[in-house]
Amino acid sequence: MPLVTDSISSLVSHPTDAVTWVTVICTCFNHEAYVEKALQSVVDQTYPYVELIIIDNDSSDHSVDQIINFITRHPTARFIQNPQNLGLNRAFNLGLSLAKGRYVVDLSADDVLLPTRLEKQVAQFEMLSDTYAVVFSNATYIDSLGSAIGLHYPINAHGQARARIPSGNVFKNILETYFICTPTMLMRRDVLNQLGGYDESLAYEDFDFWVRSARTYQYAYLDEVLTLKRRLPTSLSAQVSYTDNKLLESTLVVCQKAYGLCQTPDEFAALTSRLSQFIRKAFYTEQFELVERFGELLQRIERPDLLTYLVLLLGQLRVPVNSLYRFFLRQRRSPASTF
Repeated sequence: MPLVTDSISSLVSHPTDAVTWVTVICTCFNHEAYVEKALQSVVDQTYPYVELIIIDNDSSDHSVDQIINFITRHPTARFIQNPQNLGLNRAFNLGLSLAKGRYVVDLSADDVLLPTRLEKQVAQFEMLSDTYAVVFSNATYIDSLGSAIGLHYPINAHGQARARIPSGNVFKNILETYFICTPTMLMRRDVLNQLGGYDESLAYEDFDFWVRSARTYQYAYLDEVLTLKRRLPTSLSAQVSYTDNKLLESTLVVCQKAYGLCQTPDEFAALTSRLSQFIRKAFYTEQFELVERFGELLQRIERPDLLTYLVLLLGQLRVPVNSLYRFFLRQRRSPASTF
């Protein structure tokens, strides 16, 4: 059983319905160098009604020591220490089962919330109808030392995104490309509960959540940099280039769900384009069975184009390309996700 540390009769730990509360669920695994800064960024929010739930996923470094030092100073935080690594999705769902806020933030212990983030996102959410499930924003990417290395959306001289960021009904956009910076999301808790939380059978959370929630609900973009997203060589998104990664297998499951949710020719076209991308990624990581299975799903919709057909053929021939692929990625690595 997890060890739970909770304050007693604390207003912050036990939100009421009189005000709009936000629950920040911070999941930690071997983030000793960053977790205190992540937690401090929650305490430093200008928005006063914040419930903080911290979950350590059996870290083997000194993360727990850092967390205990933090809650000694901030006893209203709730701390759950898992005796084993439950995985990101299951750990988050554990926090979600305890959450009381109307809105929820999924905070990785190496990321940072800028001080006005929750105040601004809650204000926008409160102006929206119940058809909206998510408010998301721009983010600055930082390295291990906290130095800025890029932006999720390039901005102009006024700090606004140069390109139009999809808002409203974004289901087709989510199928087309990765465009939401995951840690910037403020999510409605009732929507998360309605969906059953994150799918615990998957290796990662965001694509599946986007597909399932965006089919029914709308998304709103707040055009400001409100989060610092840390990019590390050990980040989950960096693992997609390795032959033993489990991300693409989970992606296939999500694509199968998306296939069942598509309703229009444009949506199916967006999915086929994305499937062609995942076929190439599976090939580059030499996961040849997944190449075939992605191809089978694609062919339920349409015949593959020439390039995709050639990749499917090379996949059948088990052509080894991963070393060359990883060398290519190292040469062109950018702050944007490789996934």
